[in-house]
Amino acid sequence: MEVIEEVDYEGLSTDSLAINMLAGSLAGIAEHAAMFPVDMIKTRMQVLSTSPSAAYASMSDAFTRISTTEGTKRMWRGVASVILGAGPAHAVYFGMYELAKDMAGGNEGGYSFLATAGAGAVATITSDALMNPFDVVKQRMQAHGSNFRTVADTFRTVYKTEGLAAFYVSYPTTLTMTVPFTAVQFSSYEFIKDKLNPANTYSPITHVTAGGIAGAVAAAVTTPLDVCKTLLQTRGLSDDKQIRNARGMGDAFRIIYQRQGLGGFARGMTPRVLTNMPSNALCWLSYEGFRFFLKGGHNKPPPPSALVRD
Repeated sequence: MEVIEEVDYEGLSTDSLAINMLAGSLAGIAEHAAMFPVDMIKTRMQVLSTSPSAAYASMSDAFTRISTTEGTKRMWRGVASVILGAGPAHAVYFGMYELAKDMAGGNEGGYSFLATAGAGAVATITSDALMNPFDVVKQRMQAHGSNFRTVADTFRTVYKTEGLAAFYVSYPTTLTMTVPFTAVQFSSYEFIKDKLNPANTYSPITHVTAGGIAGAVAAAVTTPLDVCKTLLQTRGLSDDKQIRNARGMGDAFRIIYQRQGLGGFARGMTPRVLTNMPSNALCWLSYEGFRFFLKGGHNKPPPPSALVRD
């Protein structure tokens, strides 16, 4: 008798870059679309404004005031930009991650911090180059008092009035934030997954748990940089000359510290963590699930009749 062992779906040589990229694209769209209203509240709380009506004391305050004065539909303005950008950006993100991790030996012999963190850094540098302009458009549409209604109109107006640089002025800050975010997120996810599921098979509960914890930790650690990024990406909407003339991360840090002290760098942390925890859990669940089913469900237990072969 010969016992057929369960197949480890992550170790299969049939894994392809195309499957990883397609799964990543679908996961990115699902993740960002589902949590968009919370992300919108985070943006509102982070933007520095001279208008009292644009200052929010808490998440509940922001939600109540936005929904009652602007309507619940306003919570979704800018979601099209996220969907358009998240698909290709996440395809590159996960495709590069799996490729770099494999080249660094991260798929050999269990968890490797250096391989996963390094692969995550490579993935985020390439994907953020695609996503940054869409993120700028999204936040311009989310901001208080914004008159932008469509993605195309926002792109045209920002380009016409501020030039191409407006879409990338926050890119160095974005990388300064997302490289450590991704390194923490991927290494935490792989570590927790390895502990909860040593067999490394498809396990929805494991992917949700590991993804959620990893997202919360990474979001909390990098919130100060996210506040700086928001200031740079929404500077064109400000009536404050100092903010409008901010040129990079150094200027953003100085403005925030001068206006609000160290506490200013924690603005929006709660909605950021509450956004990233479930969205990261959903992202990993979607990614691992799409990848699993796109490969035909390779680690499904074989039928009883196939477990024993004469």
